[in-house]
Amino acid sequence: MCQTDGDQDRDPEERTDDDQTLSVLLEDSVEDLYEKAPCGYLSTLLDGQIAKVNATLLDWLGYERGDLVGHRTFSDLLAVGGRLYHETHFAPLLRMQGEISGIALEMKAADGSRLPVLVTSAVKTGTDGQPLLIRTTVFDARDRRAYEQELLRARQESERERERLQQLTTTLQQTLLPPALANVPGLDVAAHYHIASIDEVGGDFYDLFPLAHGTWGLFLGDVCGKGAAAAAVTSLARYTLRAAAVYDPAPAAVLSNLNTVLNHEYNGSDPRFCTVLFGLLTPDGDQGGFHIILASGGHPPALLLRADGTAAYLPTPGGQLIGVLPDAHITTTTFRLAPGDTLLLHTDGLTEAHTASRGDRYGDDALLDFAHSLAPTTAQDTISAIRELLDTLGTGVDDDTALLAVSVPRSEREEQQ
Repeated sequence: MCQTDGDQDRDPEERTDDDQTLSVLLEDSVEDLYEKAPCGYLSTLLDGQIAKVNATLLDWLGYERGDLVGHRTFSDLLAVGGRLYHETHFAPLLRMQGEISGIALEMKAADGSRLPVLVTSAVKTGTDGQPLLIRTTVFDARDRRAYEQELLRARQESERERERLQQLTTTLQQTLLPPALANVPGLDVAAHYHIASIDEVGGDFYDLFPLAHGTWGLFLGDVCGKGAAAAAVTSLARYTLRAAAVYDPAPAAVLSNLNTVLNHEYNGSDPRFCTVLFGLLTPDGDQGGFHIILASGGHPPALLLRADGTAAYLPTPGGQLIGVLPDAHITTTTFRLAPGDTLLLHTDGLTEAHTASRGDRYGDDALLDFAHSLAPTTAQDTISAIRELLDTLGTGVDDDTALLAVSVPRSEREEQQ
């Protein structure tokens, strides 16, 4: 073995003393290693009677050796629950497998306190393969138990915080929707808001409200994004649409006013925009039904389900997103909602949902086919059917969906024809 220059410079007597010290340290007896091991050891007979125990375990439990050896069984040292587990699971598995490890138990100390431990036991056999005794190693699990309890407390607090957040989210979502829709004579109305995630506030919104001169306004829209920022835009959009409709109810003018407000408020580093349909409803005199002017700002087209069993999207092409450009292009369409007709407005959470069968998006064509299967129908039946459709799509619906339907009831004579 080579020596370093430092070893050569040291006095020979000093080197001899160090070597002797190291030799003494390495000459620990097997018995001393057993007695003062960092874990507890005990050996029991096959009936569980304690035959040998080390000083470490005695110190942990506060017993004298004579208290245990020949007088107690291993199960006597366990708490009630641990003793039951030992008899019904631990001991039978040990007999079948010959070894069992990492079992969490509680041992009773002499003063009545509980010591959480991890226990590993193995059956020692003779040369003939017959079991002779059971050797058990005991690890102090107090630090681990404290750590687990701290994790449990943290998890419980996290769950309570999540429940508080969900309650706040639900409350905030409810404030962004009308508590009740206006009662319009001669018109049936139904709406639904499908929440994709209870942890986030969505940006979909809708409303139906009275205006002057026997007219009503309705709108449905979708703000980009989720969370508090989207909720702020949603609140501003709803307020602005209602206020603008009172000032000038022309649908294109209403959406232009909203575009000006959003573009002014959110044209910085975090631009915000939305898509909206806004309609102006006017009763159609003696003929029944309603005259409707519908304006679109980049929103998916509305569906018209006719009394004759047909269904079609109302053409509103070219409408631009609201809030992006200073002067957004707004498209309008005019039509008559006759008795037996139903108008459906929806957000894209429905058409962009993933389907389990195909794995792709549900799509506009599938929704149109679904509308064909419903027509003729009513506002309430339309919303009920689409709610069932959303339920069948399940987790494939990863964005909130707002639905608003209005229909003109047919007269009894028309129903009989």
